[in-house]
Amino acid sequence: MKFATPLIPARLIKRYKRFLADIRLEDGREITAHCANPGSMMGLAEPDTKIWVEPNNDPKKKLKYGWRLVDHENGHFTGVDTSVPNRALKAAFIAGEVPRFDGYDLVRPEVKYGENSRIDFLLSGAGLPDCYVEVKSVTLSRSAGLAEFPDSVTARGAKHLDELARVVQQGHRALMLYLVQRTDCHTVTLAADIDPHYTEHFKAAEGLEVMALDCLIDPNGVSVGKPLPFKHP
Repeated sequence: MKFATPLIPARLIKRYKRFLADIRLEDGREITAHCANPGSMMGLAEPDTKIWVEPNNDPKKKLKYGWRLVDHENGHFTGVDTSVPNRALKAAFIAGEVPRFDGYDLVRPEVKYGENSRIDFLLSGAGLPDCYVEVKSVTLSRSAGLAEFPDSVTARGAKHLDELARVVQQGHRALMLYLVQRTDCHTVTLAADIDPHYTEHFKAAEGLEVMALDCLIDPNGVSVGKPLPFKHP
């Protein structure tokens, strides 16, 4: 998935109110950018961090820049926009590039299910059970090479696990897909110390399939990469 507008480099001044970030552009201007990430962004929002932002001229948008990437300045990047994974994955599912889903030729995003919830993707194919796919963007890494989810308490995430377990009981497939938006990690696990409640619900979700995928990330775009090993808690 290519970014709609070429990204430009900047430096982070501060992130606040979850969805706002004050940044300094290379020409010295200080502006406020939209931060499309409701998580804590632990380890990614330190002042003076090098970031990449996407400008826009959409008259409907109050903020004219969106924060897309953290540049670790060692050749690695982290994608901070949580809307990117679903867009990249939709293209990958349609192209048949996600393993274990041969024959699923109908991809429907944002389908209502459960109790006032929407599944990220509902996959269907002739002669196959429907597959409900919940996607989580993973950006936390506290140990070299290890990505962790979540980076803050997520009651909504625990609810999703319960609802996925119920669709399995109804005879469908259910997949929790952890998409690692970091290029410096090769293993994924749960951050049980951050949200033990989420981990408990994960362990209780019988029949739930789990997959982790990495991403190819640079200032040109984000695309789905290869499977990563998932380390069960």
